[in-house]
Amino acid sequence: MFTDPLLEGLDVYIVGGAVRDELLGRQAGDRDWVVVGSTPEVLIGRGFIPVGADFPVFLHPITKEEFALARTERKTGRGYKGFTFYTGPDVTLKDDLNRRDLTINAMALGPDGEIFDPLGGAEDLANRVLRHVGPAFEEDPVRILRLARFAARFVDFSVAPETMALCRQMVAAGEADALVAERVWQEISRGLISEKPSRLFDVLAQCDVLPVVMAGFEWNTVVSARLDVLAQSSLSSLPAMYAVALLTSEDREALSIHLRASNECAQWAKLLPTVFEYCERDPEWVTPQAAEQVLALIEAADGVRRHERLVALVSIVYQLLEKPADRLLSLLLAAKAIKAGEIAQPLQAAGAPVISQAVRSARLTAIKQRLVSLKVDGVDQSD
Repeated sequence: MFTDPLLEGLDVYIVGGAVRDELLGRQAGDRDWVVVGSTPEVLIGRGFIPVGADFPVFLHPITKEEFALARTERKTGRGYKGFTFYTGPDVTLKDDLNRRDLTINAMALGPDGEIFDPLGGAEDLANRVLRHVGPAFEEDPVRILRLARFAARFVDFSVAPETMALCRQMVAAGEADALVAERVWQEISRGLISEKPSRLFDVLAQCDVLPVVMAGFEWNTVVSARLDVLAQSSLSSLPAMYAVALLTSEDREALSIHLRASNECAQWAKLLPTVFEYCERDPEWVTPQAAEQVLALIEAADGVRRHERLVALVSIVYQLLEKPADRLLSLLLAAKAIKAGEIAQPLQAAGAPVISQAVRSARLTAIKQRLVSLKVDGVDQSD
């Protein structure tokens, strides 16, 4: 099955997610390989490129796929960094699989096409169960986050009761306290763009770890439903999902800092409540102050320079409110159409404040005119 001449004579297997996805009939992502009974010197001699800092991992010189020597792990401290690794030639394939997180990720595909499955991963796949491999699961708190992420990805899988119980024990023992923000964000961000992101937070909540890794985050049925609605829409993106997740949380800025969320995600989370409040308060745009309010919204969200972002935020809000966004989007477009440079050109001598006011006045007029064209009654047309 493996026809690569660089692999001839090596005891190599494809392991982990690629095997799982193959059995599920899903398109597999990157393939991970494990090499049994070999040494770094052998792989380097074949042209493989060493890249692992903590344990020997090598890049194939042509495909750039990762090949790791079979290894065992030994717990030496708290947290996910408290491990030492052993990669001697005497480490077996089963030894390597025993250190993995879930049974469905602990299968190997050999060169003859045979599946090596000593831990019952195929049975758990058939029964749609997420189950930890063994006691070593509790040595790495990141696995709690991975479990939740897999629950969000594989929506028809349940979490084995004993696995959930083990996660709670880990949290109670303080293992999750050692999680660093970068690893938390890595798993949270991947879970948010999964098929059913609400399950990510449901599982984290059931594991009692949510207050530890996302202190101040408000998780409730409203947020859960909104996330899943948005996940199935064309508006779904990581910044959008993150902003909706934090919509009812009070200190979004502190939470974004704590998680080391990307700047874009943090900005979306900061702006979405403002957009939501405005759209929810005045959905029909019939008040005399409508034009001024629309312009104020644009200014608050930097909606001229970042027009596409504001359009996305408005569209998300109306998706959640189950109302059409066409009218407001038309008003935003009218304001954006004003060419500030053309207005500024003849006013250069008057100074920046005069130019700024002239541009703002032109945008306000454009919004009012668009309101008239939309036949919105009751709008004050005076300047």
